[in-house]
Amino acid sequence: MSYLKNKYTQEIAAKLQADCGYKNSMEVPRLVKIVLNCTSPDIAHDAKVLNSVTEWMTAISGQKPVVGCARKSIAGFKLREGMKLSVHVTMRRDRMYEFMDRLIYIAMPRIRDFRGLSPHGFDGHGNYSFGIKEQIVFPEVVYDRIDKIRGFDVTICTSAKNNEEGKMLLSAFGMPFAK
Repeated sequence: MSYLKNKYTQEIAAKLQADCGYKNSMEVPRLVKIVLNCTSPDIAHDAKVLNSVTEWMTAISGQKPVVGCARKSIAGFKLREGMKLSVHVTMRRDRMYEFMDRLIYIAMPRIRDFRGLSPHGFDGHGNYSFGIKEQIVFPEVVYDRIDKIRGFDVTICTSAKNNEEGKMLLSAFGMPFAK
């Protein structure tokens, strides 16, 4: 069991229940899933790029990602139906907590000029999204094996009812929000 999962079950859940005045422990917000998504125009036109992105996304997440395809053709973007466009992975349960642990305590301190995450990335339902500009902040990614520095999006889905509860949950985990 990961450090953050233990911390949540032993400390964070009880603290949030007391702070927010929940009567039932099942009302306390929790992490549901974390989704990583990398979309690049290079993926559609070069199979080597797709393999490279899939390789480092697998290293970061610990599971094989899914390749997303175009649903319809758009001539202006030189896009055909069925072309491979993105690579995404959804993590739940133990892998999600392990990724969150590595993200907060290992990867974020390695981000260049990092001054905290924007508090405006919430969607109104307690879910938080942000982007990471370089995949090399994760130590699992071997720098010599990547072809180009690429960014990806991270979406953290919670069971919180609103943004305030979601922010309280992520702050309790140690997510560094800018002031």
